[in-house]
Formats: sequence, structure tokens, C-alpha cells
Amino acid sequence: MTEAVFSFLHVQSWTEFWWVIIGLVGQLLFTGRFLVQWLASEKARKSVVPVAFWWFSIGGGLILLAYALYRKDPVFILGQSMGLFIYVRNLWLIRAERRAA
Repeated sequence: MTEAVFSFLHVQSWTEFWWVIIGLVGQLLFTGRFLVQWLASEKARKSVVPVAFWWFSIGGGLILLAYALYRKDPVFILGQSMGLFIYVRNLWLIRAERRAA
């Protein structure tokens, strides 16, 4: 059974297996943000980007960055690094707007 799972996931060890699981969890969080955004927009009957979208983005982005660093994938590392900056900046802007109100 273990050999079949390792083969399917293209891993050679338990360390690699757990990193793939971590990567999948990050991807699920990252994908979950779209579900959150879609449901909020449907409820409001207009395009809405809730704060939870940005928190899901940060959570998924951090986990995916850790996975990319483990895999030593420079394209993936760069993409997640830039995204994290944007997600944090959006939360900062939301916080500043709320303070001003």
C-alpha cells in the first residue's frame, strides 16, 4: 500500500510524503479563498472580497512557500513571495481604512 501511495505522489521517503501533504493543505487553503469570495459575492449580489479571502491567501501562500522552498523551485518561490507581499498589503490597507472611518 505504501509503495503505491509513494509512487502515485512521486515521493521516495516519508519526509517527501509529508511535504507533499503540507503542499496539498496549502493548495486547499489557497483554493478555499475563491470559495469564500464567491459565496460572499453571491450573498451580496455584487463582487465582494471579504477579509477572510486575504487571510486564506496568506495561510495558503505561506504553506505553499514553505513547500516551494523544500522543493527548491525558484519559480514557485518567487511567485509565492510576491503574492504574500500583496496579501499582507491588502490587509494593511483594509486596517488603515477601518481606522480612518
